[in-house]
Amino acid sequence: MAADQQQFFLKWKDFHSNMVTSFRHLRDEKSFTDVTLACEGQTCNAHRMVLSACSPYFKSLLEENPSKHPIIILKDVPFIHLQSILEFMYAGEVNVSQEQLPAFLKTADRLQVKGLAEPTQNIITGKMG
Repeated sequence: MAADQQQFFLKWKDFHSNMVTSFRHLRDEKSFTDVTLACEGQTCNAHRMVLSACSPYFKSLLEENPSKHPIIILKDVPFIHLQSILEFMYAGEVNVSQEQLPAFLKTADRLQVKGLAEPTQNIITGKMG
């Protein structure tokens, strides 16, 4: 590159909020989902890219099983926890009842969910309502 060429820094001001909104929309519409998670006889569709970005457990599992649309059966994972974990992965936040919190965090730890798994100093808790 010539020394006289000036560089311009371009930044999308709403990038992060747009990505969160887009991920949520893709999940809600089930657009481009490429993995099915199953537990307690129920299923959820998700995106392997989101799962891999948010959990080393899922990243490793998906790398070892490169099928086009894998079905992952999660033993000993309550479906309500799976739904909440996916909400956290896609939105970066989730509401969990005080009663469910210890068991939910244990499930998140087993699935190595970034931001929820130990160490938990990244978690911001607060009461709702």
